[in-house]
Amino acid sequence: MPLISVRPVLLAAVIALAAGCAKSQQQQQTPPPPEVGVVQAKSESVPLTQDLVGRLSATRSADVRARVAGVLLKRVYTEGSDVKEGQTLFQIDPAPYRAALNVQIANLASANATYENNRVAADRARSVGAKGLLSKSDVDNAVAAERTSAAAVQQAKASLDTAKINLGYTDVVAPISGRSGQQQVTEGALVGQGDATLLTTVEQVDPIYVNFSQAVGQIDTLRQAAAKGSVTLADQGKAKVELLDQGGNPNGVAGVLDFSDTAVDPSTGAVTLRASVANAEHRLLPGQYVNVRLTLGDLAHAWRVSQAAVQRDAQGPFVFVVGGDGKVVQKRVSTDTLKSGEWIVTDGLADGDQIVVSGVMKVKPGAPAKAVPFQPPAAAGAPAQAAAAAPADKH
Repeated sequence: MPLISVRPVLLAAVIALAAGCAKSQQQQQTPPPPEVGVVQAKSESVPLTQDLVGRLSATRSADVRARVAGVLLKRVYTEGSDVKEGQTLFQIDPAPYRAALNVQIANLASANATYENNRVAADRARSVGAKGLLSKSDVDNAVAAERTSAAAVQQAKASLDTAKINLGYTDVVAPISGRSGQQQVTEGALVGQGDATLLTTVEQVDPIYVNFSQAVGQIDTLRQAAAKGSVTLADQGKAKVELLDQGGNPNGVAGVLDFSDTAVDPSTGAVTLRASVANAEHRLLPGQYVNVRLTLGDLAHAWRVSQAAVQRDAQGPFVFVVGGDGKVVQKRVSTDTLKSGEWIVTDGLADGDQIVVSGVMKVKPGAPAKAVPFQPPAAAGAPAQAAAAAPADKH
């Protein structure tokens, strides 16, 4: 009986056993898909905002000047204080103007006396002339003298009014209500000699203006978006303006847009805008630079996406989304502004997308991932903090 060689059979069995072990080892070494925190995309109407830099200016500003010549006697207000319209701020020596007023009073009295005498004479001449006892020439002369003296009375009255006005100008008053400025001329100085000497300024700072500019290209883009219906723009006078603190958050001071220039500044390519905001406590000062958030309307269809979820490369921003098959998909998105740690995304997403927020560095497009609801760090750490804060049982 021929002997059968068992060596090839044993070799084949060893190879099969080794292949099975390698496959089993490979299956054991394949890691499970990474676990990532996701949030579900949901579109909403989002305020359309822009953060700009503005400069404050007074609502009204008036120079306080000496309107008559004289020696400045005293300042009767406190520099930097709030003053009311018509309040006396300075006093110029009134003695010369009071004397001039007395002269005009006397001139008016003299003119009235002359007129009264001429009127009586004219009445007598008309009466006598009517009886044919006085020539017509004499009557005309008497009537002419009456008219001349009447005109002199009017001239004397005008001179008297001028003297009263000049005397009144010796009390220099505030032309508007507002915050007074620094005194520009000291007591004892001769003011108003040849020109209206500047004494101080008064600025109205409640409300106060915020002046800023917006690129004309942004305005055109907004108008095009409004024409397509993706943006709803607010009418002028309703656009909201908020001032921001150093951290970029609203500081509680808000107002409305009340002016938009009709021309573009050729040096900057921007349009000048102005808003009026309340300043009851006078914390805001003219000339101060402030950060401004302008709300022009609403984005009709946008998504709020956590800043941690939005990544960038050479082609622009993108997010990772876990698809229905459990695999990761990269989606290019269009972002508008970053506000309170969230990007406003205007395009590239669909409602229901599971956006990867945590574990972004663990995934790559086409690879599987296990999606779990995202828990903010504060919420995730709350149980552990509570446990740590709880007192230990005493046995």
